[in-house]
Amino acid sequence: MNDRSLDSHLLLVLILCLAGSSAAAGGTLPVEAFATPPDISGTRLSPDGRKLAILQRLSQQGTYGTLLRVLDIDAGQIMDLGYASVDKFVISGIRWGNNDQLLMSAVYPAVRGGTPTTETRLLAIDIHTREFRDVIPRSYLIRQARFPQFQDRIVDLLSSDEDHILLSGRFAAVDQSRVLKINIRNGRIKKVQRDKFFVYDWMTDRQERLRLAFWQNGTEYQIMHQAIGSKKWETLWKFESFADDQVWPMGFGQDAETLYVNAYHEGRRAIFKVNINDPELRKELVFSDSNYDVYGSLVYSKITGGVIGARVSGHDGVTFWDEDYKNLQKSVDMSLPGTTNTLYDLSDNERRLLLLATSDTNSGTFYIVDRDENQVKKIARRYEALDPELMAEKEAIRYRARDGLEIEGFLTVQKDETKSPLPTIIFPHGGPISFDDGGFDYWTQYFASRGYAVLQMNFRGSSGYGYDFMASGLQSWGLEMQNDVEDGTRWLIEEGIADPDRICVVGASYGGYAALMEATRNPGLYRCAVSFAGVTDVAYLVRSSRRYTNYEIVKEQIGTDLKELRQRSPLNFADQINIPVLLGHGTDDRSVNIQHSRKMNQALEKSGKDVTYLEFEDGDHYLSNEVHRLQFFKAMDSFLQSNLK
Repeated sequence: MNDRSLDSHLLLVLILCLAGSSAAAGGTLPVEAFATPPDISGTRLSPDGRKLAILQRLSQQGTYGTLLRVLDIDAGQIMDLGYASVDKFVISGIRWGNNDQLLMSAVYPAVRGGTPTTETRLLAIDIHTREFRDVIPRSYLIRQARFPQFQDRIVDLLSSDEDHILLSGRFAAVDQSRVLKINIRNGRIKKVQRDKFFVYDWMTDRQERLRLAFWQNGTEYQIMHQAIGSKKWETLWKFESFADDQVWPMGFGQDAETLYVNAYHEGRRAIFKVNINDPELRKELVFSDSNYDVYGSLVYSKITGGVIGARVSGHDGVTFWDEDYKNLQKSVDMSLPGTTNTLYDLSDNERRLLLLATSDTNSGTFYIVDRDENQVKKIARRYEALDPELMAEKEAIRYRARDGLEIEGFLTVQKDETKSPLPTIIFPHGGPISFDDGGFDYWTQYFASRGYAVLQMNFRGSSGYGYDFMASGLQSWGLEMQNDVEDGTRWLIEEGIADPDRICVVGASYGGYAALMEATRNPGLYRCAVSFAGVTDVAYLVRSSRRYTNYEIVKEQIGTDLKELRQRSPLNFADQINIPVLLGHGTDDRSVNIQHSRKMNQALEKSGKDVTYLEFEDGDHYLSNEVHRLQFFKAMDSFLQSNLK
C-alpha cells in the first residue's frame, strides 16, 4: 500500500485556513494556534463510500461557528449545507442515516422548572435539498406528556432499512423510556416499545431486534433481556454503581445469542463473550491487559455483521481479531509510520475506510484508505496550524506517592529545551474518574510551546488502572487524591526538572478544584494557580445535585458528610491562599455551576488576595465557544508569563 498525498481532484481545500494562524518570529506559534477549536472536529464516511461529511471550524469576518460540509470524493465537489453559530448550540456529532440523509446531534443549555439542564436535539439534513428538519416532529411532541430532554438517543440506524431509525426518549415521565421507529425522510412514527420505568438506554442485536434494556434506580443497575419472540423482560445482571461485579454489554455477535460484555478480570476491566441462553451466564475471556483496564467499543464488519475487533481505550488503534483486518492494519501502519492509525469509519462494501492517525505530537490527521486503488489519501489535519514537527513529545513517568502507591504520569517538555530546571505547569485532569494518556492534548502543547515543563498525573481514583485504584478515590476529594498531586510536584523538583521557584498549578473542572486545593494546602510550593470551571465548594456540589437523577451516585462518589466536605472545599480557605489566582467560568456551565467561581472570586477579593476573574456570557463547561477559548488562553498566557517569568 502506497502512502500518497491526496490527489488533486480530492481538493485539499477542505482546510481553507479560515483560522489563518501562522508561526510567529522565532518559530513560536501564537496563542491562537492552540486556543481555537479544531479545524476539523468530525468526519463520517457515507454508506456507499462516495461522500465525506465534515464538521469544519468557521471563523471569518466576525462569524464563528461550525460549518457542515459534504465532499463528493470522486467528483471532487464540496457542498456547504449550513453552519451553527457558537452562541446558538454545539454540534456534538454527525452520522449518515442513509446516502442522502445526515443526522446531526445538537446540544444547548436550557432551564426546566427552574433547574438548569442540558438539552439535545436530532436533526435530519437532506444533502440534495439542504433542508433541515427535526427527526422527532413537533406534531408528535405536542401530543406527549413532556418534551424529552434528550432527543438524539439513537438505538439503531437500521442498516437494512435506509428510511428508518430506532430512537428512544422519555415522553411520558422523566423516569420512563420508550422506543420509536422513525422515518427520517417524512417523520412518520411507530412505537416499537412502550414506556418502561427506570430504563435509560436500549440495545438491539445484529438482526435489529430490541433485546436489552439498561435499568437504573438510584445506585442500582440492572441489565434486562428480552428473548427472541418474547415480550417479557428478565434481569441478566444486577449490580451497584462503583461495584466490582459490574457487567456492561458492548454488543451482540452475529449469531444473536452471543453477547460481548465488559467486566472485571483479575481486578481489571476486560472483554468477554457470554451465551445469554446459558443459565449461569459464564463469561469467556476475549481480550484483557494485565496492566490496564480494557474498555471501548466493538467494530463490526459491514458485510457479515460479525465482530472483527474493538477500539480499546489505552491501546493503539483498533485491536482486530479478524485476520483480513489484521493484515490491513499492518499495511496501513507501514504506510503511516509513527502514528496510531485508528479505523474511524468504513463503507458498506468495506472498500473505502476512514482513518484517524494520531500521536503525542499529531493532533489527528484524517485519511481515506481506498482498497481498490491501493492508496492511503490524506484529507486534513484536525488542527492545521499545529504542525507535528513543532509539537513537544510526551514521556511516560512513574513516581511513588507518600504511602508507597505508584502513580503513572506524563511529562511534556519542548524538544529544544535544554535548560534545567524549568518553569513548570502541574496539570491534574478533570473527572475525576478519568485519565490522561500519551496522546495529543492542546492545553499541554500550548504550555510546552511557552517553555514550560508539564506534568500530568493519574492520581488515585483515575480510571484505567483497575478496580482497586479507581475505588481508592471514592469520597477522597481533597485527601489522598490531593496528596498524589502534591507528591508529583515534589518528585519533579527532586528529579531536577522543575524549578522550585517557578511552578504553577493549572486545571479545569475537577482539575480546577485540585489546583485551588493545592493553593490552599501548599501555597509555598507554587507561584500561581489557574482554575477554569473548577469546583470550589464540594458540599454545595453534593447539595445542588438533589435536583438531578444522579444524586445518589454523586453521594456515593463524593460523600454525604457536608461538614467534612466543607473542610475539603477551597472556598472556605481562601484566606490561606497567598499566590495569584486566575479564575474562569461560563455562565451556562451545566456540569459545574458558575456560583463556584463567583463565590471563590468574592472570597479571595474579600481577603485582599491577588485574583483575576473572567466570566464568559453563555459559555459552557468545555470552552466550546471560540471567542471564549481565545480570551481565556490569552489571559492565561499573560498570567503565566507574569508569574513564572
